[in-house]
Amino acid sequence: MNTKSELLELFYKSKKKSLKWQKYFPVYECLLSKYKNKKITFVEVGILNGGSLEIWKEYFGKDSRIIGIDKNPDCKKFENENYEVFIGSQSDPIFWKNFYNKVGKVDIILDDGGHTNDQQLITLLESLDFIKNGGIHIVEDVHTSYLKRYGNPSKYSFINFSKKTIDDINFTFPKIGSFKNSINKFVYSIEFFESIVAFKIDRNLCGDNKFIVNSGIDKSIQDVTFSSDFLNFEKKYPFLYKFKFIRKILRVYSRILTKRKSKLLKKYFS
Repeated sequence: MNTKSELLELFYKSKKKSLKWQKYFPVYECLLSKYKNKKITFVEVGILNGGSLEIWKEYFGKDSRIIGIDKNPDCKKFENENYEVFIGSQSDPIFWKNFYNKVGKVDIILDDGGHTNDQQLITLLESLDFIKNGGIHIVEDVHTSYLKRYGNPSKYSFINFSKKTIDDINFTFPKIGSFKNSINKFVYSIEFFESIVAFKIDRNLCGDNKFIVNSGIDKSIQDVTFSSDFLNFEKKYPFLYKFKFIRKILRVYSRILTKRKSKLLKKYFS
């Protein structure tokens, strides 16, 4: 990841006060540079002094639509010809319904709001249906999921929801599992950085995985992933391997051996 950041330069040049963690800037560049100079709608939740809105406008270019959201009514004064400002609570689903009714679909959401579990989670869940394919939802300051001030650590912290999403994405593979509350019809990829989680949106990449085979020449190479001296006796005893119950026994034994090997990895998870 490139540590040089145009955004960081804009941050220091800005005449309006803005607060950010330094290590976020190369992450921003990694996630957002492809949207520069395009006709996109960018939403930042939590604008405080309003300085970041000016930075984002200059970074994304004149064709970008920049929108700020804050709970504090005083922030409305930052609205001008370059960016819009909406006032409301990010933990209120009704606010989000009204917001998207007015704004429509967006490309990028950057959640730098209140950082509580409910604020981060509700913002994500209420926004997914309104983020365009190819868009992204970025939640920063997720280190609050580890802080007592924010009611954490908790089983229901935002970072734990994000970890759950790893399983959720993998559950698009056939017959692995499913969640009652799933977002894998929207999110096809998730990236973790220090204090930042990025959810990448594309409904076209969220369908069930399908096994495909091309028409190339088959060299008949055997898959030996689970082979052992015992399991690979097909060549030695082909007459036994023909029996279905023998093959079933070998499969069961293979699973037992694989599970035993997995238990030896326990030390790497401490």
